[in-house]
Amino acid sequence: MHNRNAEAPAAVLRRAPVLPVLTVRSLEDAASQARALIAGGLFALEITLRTEAALGAIAALAKTFPGALVGAGTIIEPQQIKDAVEAGARFLVSPGMSPRLIEAAVSSPVPFIPGAATASEALALRERGFRALKFFPAEPAGGPKYLAALAAPLPDLIFCPTGGIDAQKAASYLALPNVACVGGSWMVAPEIIAAQDFAKIERLAREACGLRRRI
Repeated sequence: MHNRNAEAPAAVLRRAPVLPVLTVRSLEDAASQARALIAGGLFALEITLRTEAALGAIAALAKTFPGALVGAGTIIEPQQIKDAVEAGARFLVSPGMSPRLIEAAVSSPVPFIPGAATASEALALRERGFRALKFFPAEPAGGPKYLAALAAPLPDLIFCPTGGIDAQKAASYLALPNVACVGGSWMVAPEIIAAQDFAKIERLAREACGLRRRI
């Protein structure tokens, strides 16, 4: 089956070497994090649906920063696709896939980036038309060596590895031919947020933009 969103997810992942993953506690918190990240050059933002403030934050950020690409992460239920899109999410990311979620994702009105942790999962998603995948949890699942091994049998897939990656580890992933970007939250780590050090977030975002990738 052809997935009509097969091309668009790859474009999302190629926006920058790093896709920031934000956990937001309030609309003010979301706006402050987003403003600093965007000022640093990261215009694609993944808001995880792990907090009560997430959907409201997506709606607010989509209006406040129309030039940014605001998406929703941690999609684990089909209903969340509808809720996130209605809130204004322009792309969706899941940590993994179930048969029910795959059926909904194939018809997603915005780019959907499904999660896979094994060759079998990646192959199953490929059969449904997905070519841009999230590799999660990246470090526990095998890291750069595992992703490098997938490139030979699955050369038409690209990945956004996420999970346990920091600024130092990012370079090893971005050197791989099948990695379009990495997902990470080191720019918005809890201790930085607690200190309200938004200048540091902007600096780390700018450094992330400077990371090199092969594709």
